[in-house]
Amino acid sequence: MPALDGMRILDMTQYEAGTSCTQALAWFGADVVKVERPGIGDPGRGRARGQDDSDYFLVWNSNKRSIAVDLEKPAGRELLLQMLPHYDVFVENYGPGVIEKLDLGYDVMKAVHPEIIYARLKGFGTSGPYADYKCFDMVAQAAAGAFSITGEADGPPMRPGPTTGDAGTGVQLALAITAAYAQKMRTGVGQLIEISMQEAMTYYLRTAIAGTQGGKKVAARSGNGMGPIVNIYPCDPHGPNDYIYIMAVTPRMWESLCHAMERPDLLQDERFSGGAERYANREALKQEIAGWTSQRTKQEAMRILGAGGVPASAVLDSVDLFSDPHLHERGFIHSVEHETRGTLTMLGWPARLSESEVPLKAAPLLGKHSDEVIAADLALSEQEIAALHDEGIIG
Repeated sequence: MPALDGMRILDMTQYEAGTSCTQALAWFGADVVKVERPGIGDPGRGRARGQDDSDYFLVWNSNKRSIAVDLEKPAGRELLLQMLPHYDVFVENYGPGVIEKLDLGYDVMKAVHPEIIYARLKGFGTSGPYADYKCFDMVAQAAAGAFSITGEADGPPMRPGPTTGDAGTGVQLALAITAAYAQKMRTGVGQLIEISMQEAMTYYLRTAIAGTQGGKKVAARSGNGMGPIVNIYPCDPHGPNDYIYIMAVTPRMWESLCHAMERPDLLQDERFSGGAERYANREALKQEIAGWTSQRTKQEAMRILGAGGVPASAVLDSVDLFSDPHLHERGFIHSVEHETRGTLTMLGWPARLSESEVPLKAAPLLGKHSDEVIAADLALSEQEIAALHDEGIIG
């Protein structure tokens, strides 16, 4: 049985921060019903830009059902509130003031369904001087300090690659919802959950700011390396991503690195006899290591170093990732069928539960499940559902 079998979620999220949260819960077996605007849907679908369900939308909305309800119409809003008692959780990540304009805040929903778990995800929260500021992933990352620790020491702050401000916040919210749901199972009481993207991002910076004495020092940028044996090195055939990253962080790993490269002579070289000496002569040592890596592909170098007890990985790009034999053997790469796009290849969910298995399903078409969900929740007839369509309340 899926771990979250029985949990029902009304999902009014969009783009990535909120959708990553509800997708994580769906992957554990929750019934996630995505509430979208008729004709347009989640802006992440890209329909306003002439796209027909973008790849971006597809990777963040698998295992969900979609209903299209016009919440700007009083009858559409009322329909949603009538459905609410059939759900355990409501989730939204609209910009400042939007949910208030729709009059679907926590107090409104609690009055209809006192046991509801109401989860809201905001860029800066709903209090404080930044509360009304609009926010996206990289804005949150800049506000949390991630830019300031990314890049070369003598260069400007840099935009981080992963969208941790969005998806990293979403996963934290999913954890909070799961905790609130467990509490509700014991007490019968729902609650309000709020998470700020700025605050959530700081969780991923804790190691970087650990030595700043509680904000009295500025955390430094270190680029790709922290010395010659914790660094990135070029590999054959020297393409844009033909590199390996090595982290020989202990004396034993340094010894293992030398033996794996078949360079035991480096252990006897006085220039590299200790950590201070290796750092003082870092350019010379980097040349020695680069001379070895440059003669091998990144996969070959990874196999040799990994087998030799040296923490190291090839710098995999997106093509490498989907063809990685390790991920395929572990069943992490999935093929799913989409109604209009055909076979899609997708990355799976990393957490494996021995007693809970949920097959991966493609993201839904807009309004695909409007009739079945609304009819089941409200016990409506086919004629009543048809009338809602005719009035433009659902799509």
